[in-house]
Amino acid sequence: MKFVYVNILPYRDLPEDFVDNHESVWVTIPSKLYDSKKGHQIFNEYVSQYELAVDAGFDAVGFNEHHSNAYGLDNSPNLMAAMLARKVGQSEKTCLVLVGDSIALYNPPIRVAEELSMLDTITGGRVIAGFPTGTSMDTNYVYGIPPVELRPRFYEALDLIKQAWTRSEVFPFNGKYTQLRHVNLWPRPYQNPHPPIWIPGSGSLETWEYCVKHDHPYYHLSYSGFEAGKKFAESFWEYRQKNGKDLNPYWLGYNQMIFVSETDERAQQDYEEHYRYFLRTLMHIPAKYAEAPGYRSAKSVAQSAVSQFAVHGKSRYATKEDFSWKNLVEGGSIIAGSPATVRDRLKELIKTLRVGNITSHLNIGSMPHHLAVKNIELFSKEVMPYLHDIWDDEWPVVGWPEVANNKLNKAALAQSSV
Repeated sequence: MKFVYVNILPYRDLPEDFVDNHESVWVTIPSKLYDSKKGHQIFNEYVSQYELAVDAGFDAVGFNEHHSNAYGLDNSPNLMAAMLARKVGQSEKTCLVLVGDSIALYNPPIRVAEELSMLDTITGGRVIAGFPTGTSMDTNYVYGIPPVELRPRFYEALDLIKQAWTRSEVFPFNGKYTQLRHVNLWPRPYQNPHPPIWIPGSGSLETWEYCVKHDHPYYHLSYSGFEAGKKFAESFWEYRQKNGKDLNPYWLGYNQMIFVSETDERAQQDYEEHYRYFLRTLMHIPAKYAEAPGYRSAKSVAQSAVSQFAVHGKSRYATKEDFSWKNLVEGGSIIAGSPATVRDRLKELIKTLRVGNITSHLNIGSMPHHLAVKNIELFSKEVMPYLHDIWDDEWPVVGWPEVANNKLNKAALAQSSV
């Protein structure tokens, strides 16, 4: 079982009346609400938390990409990953996961192949490349990609990146959106032929089809919780079976918010207000931005009538603001409580959804640094070690760098620094 520490880098100091006075937390949020001094503190605290996660023995630390919003300040996942690359390369086991590199937004996309090759080289082969199509807010409204072009741009960019990583000769690339006379990648990836590729998404059939056809793990990006994820997981595994594929849990990853404290009651006292800030403020997204017309295909719309971000004109998660803490916990939107409670609940999730990878969101909403540190430490010491051996005697790990548990890599790095 693999655990990835992820922090979406939320801006945690929006005014209490933000929702009443502003249209959206994404796209049109006034930049005057951003305080650079607070931002300086927040970013440095978040980097410290990532460093703590590496020291704590997480299988990976992950980074995503969003733009023009206070929901998540990471608009350059490769830049954030670079800050951790040297530390990751010297760790016992931790890898870098680019959970969200929005390759359709790069011009030319070869830049992503170059940057991830650099990261893979610095870490000694510990990079996992995660390529989502991207949210409608980021891709259509902020970066101006026409919705009907988004997926074709994505597939073309992915084709270019794969070719650049695997072809040793100089070659031309003549795509619809990118034309390059000389594709000649320097440096090349450390891993041969290239880093593992994950495809994160929110449930579109086209993404499943691509993952199954090309043997890439699929990562389900949802905050609905594992109770809501049961139907999704059942459909995903049925789809793989129909296409003659195995049921290895490592083909599937899942998002989960997790809050650990000394007792169940203390968990509510510690974390509830910060999670409600996430629901109330950071998910304040009107439907007109959450999904531009044409963003999803007719086939995917027919399969899922509700966007993961919005319904009825506002965030679908904002409705949970009225739920009691008990409802939120029992419904699986969050897993919270004592270490024993969290262990039991996570084991149920892992077995029920049949997942081999969990992105562990341990800092969410307005959570201050000291609480995030507490959550990371309790999870890594009192929860994670008890769950790591799930699937060990049943399935081989797929979709991860071979060097992830190779102690010779650390020895080689230590020798090179002498």
